[in-house]
Amino acid sequence: MRLLRLHRPRLSVAVALASVCVVSVTGWAQNMPSHVKKPKSGSCTHDDSGLKLPGGFCATIFAEGIGHARHMVVSPSGVVYVNTWSGDYYDFDKTHDGGFLVALQDKTGSGKADVIERFGETVQTGGAGGVGIGMYKGSIYAEINDRIVRYSLPVDSVIPRDAPETIVSKLPLGGDHPMHPFIIGDDGSMYVDVASVTNSCQPKNRQPKVPGDNPCTELETRAGVWRYDANKTNQMFSPAERYATGIRNAEGFAFDSKGRLFVTQHGRDQLHSNWPELYKPEEEATLPAEELMLLKSGGDYGWPECYYDGVQKKLVLAPEYGGDGGKTVGVCSNKLAPAAAFPAHWAPNGMVRYHGKEFPTRYGDGVFLAFHGSWNRAPYAQGGYNVVFQPLDGDHASGNCEIFADGFAGAKKTPEGATYRPTGLAVGPGGALYVSDDIHGRIYRIVYTGDPAGPAPKGTPCPSISAPAGKLVASSAEPPESDTENLPVPEGSTADMVALGVRIYHGLVGGASCTGCHGANGTGSPLGPDLTKQKWLWSDGSFARILKVITDGVPQPRQYRNAMPPMGGAQLSDTQASALAAYVWGLSHPATK
Repeated sequence: MRLLRLHRPRLSVAVALASVCVVSVTGWAQNMPSHVKKPKSGSCTHDDSGLKLPGGFCATIFAEGIGHARHMVVSPSGVVYVNTWSGDYYDFDKTHDGGFLVALQDKTGSGKADVIERFGETVQTGGAGGVGIGMYKGSIYAEINDRIVRYSLPVDSVIPRDAPETIVSKLPLGGDHPMHPFIIGDDGSMYVDVASVTNSCQPKNRQPKVPGDNPCTELETRAGVWRYDANKTNQMFSPAERYATGIRNAEGFAFDSKGRLFVTQHGRDQLHSNWPELYKPEEEATLPAEELMLLKSGGDYGWPECYYDGVQKKLVLAPEYGGDGGKTVGVCSNKLAPAAAFPAHWAPNGMVRYHGKEFPTRYGDGVFLAFHGSWNRAPYAQGGYNVVFQPLDGDHASGNCEIFADGFAGAKKTPEGATYRPTGLAVGPGGALYVSDDIHGRIYRIVYTGDPAGPAPKGTPCPSISAPAGKLVASSAEPPESDTENLPVPEGSTADMVALGVRIYHGLVGGASCTGCHGANGTGSPLGPDLTKQKWLWSDGSFARILKVITDGVPQPRQYRNAMPPMGGAQLSDTQASALAAYVWGLSHPATK
């Protein structure tokens, strides 16, 4: 569900990444650590991660503060390469010095990177970072704006020296999902995610009761997986290389032991907020399920016409295409259903098959997935922010997923409150599992201290995808949000109206999901601006203009990637809308003494 949009002008500058000669096997070997220290069986004395893991597993903080870390790859010598990103998803915060690509090496076997080297484009040279990264035939491949480039590594260095070669260029940018994660197979086939521009192919994106384009011409150049040859340079994006279609956003890729390729899908958002007459408020949090799909040449996975209903366990017709709240299947009977499904809006980003020998053997029969965490479940509890293991039997799930690693977010599993959010996954040559975080740039290293041949521990079962949304989440905000008596009141309103506005804001009345975008405290998130400061993007800050924004919505917000539907996606009365406006006005106007 995560929507990312880097403004094209910020990404249009050409990126020049350093690269060099192809690395030989000898070159990899000389960079290998002389030893790797493994904790004694059952011991986790050096675990400083704060993660909750199954018995026998330990985690260390391999690196910290490297930038907004996205996907990773590990070389045969154990060097961890990370692509980091910047832009409006991170509110254009100050970017780290140096290149956006990072090489991390543990030369002492301590479980922590003691060599951290940056390379590639910098902010000063017009860089904005990227998401996708891979390795093939001793070369690093990396997504850079609208391109994927290749650069080789010298035998005497973990970072390149010369300019990269362009493998494919002119990949589409803009819209809700401008990133291009990818994976490279043993035969050099490079599968690239070119995700959707919109939520559900509406001509007015994310607006209530707007039918989808029919046909959805966006599918010609977006919302699918494209295939290129990693051995060839100067390929150019075109519709001809589309490998599969109907995939809204495939962030994670993984080959299984038989060479089958699985991809994840971020399911669509805003069923209730855009179609309140068809969906109950709680169904905003429970529909649709996230998906793990077996990728097939020419396969059509249903977006935007269909979504996967985890309760009914089938693809059903979307309301933008004549759907009636999940009853009608229609053309979805001809689309490809997922191999496994997960709770709604958890946002599966990274995925990897465990091919090491350190973990118990059961972990080789499945995939690990990093769930970045939800926003669209508000005002109900958010979910995800964890790493799960999904067992597979051939081309389908062999059981429900289990939560393998949790505790990344800390006390608040919300976009604005989470301390860390898992994003990328990679397996090292020694068998360690690496997890990246894109808030503070932390890299975790997870190892197993038990006997791989012994009894295999299991994680906590994932919540059922058919489980109800649960109770509304009450605000835990600090004053002034929790102390409405001290909030100022706009002229013509009352303190009682402000108090009602608090309850509406937090979803306790009216069914609005304001906290999903603006945060529980009103201090903003990657999806919506801070309401506590007098920095107005959509109005002049007056009560009348705030009320107009709430009533009309914001179809094309400045600086933020998520459109705001009228009435916050709820069916508020005039009185409720006025109360919400009074509360927002009060948040932004300091009380006078």
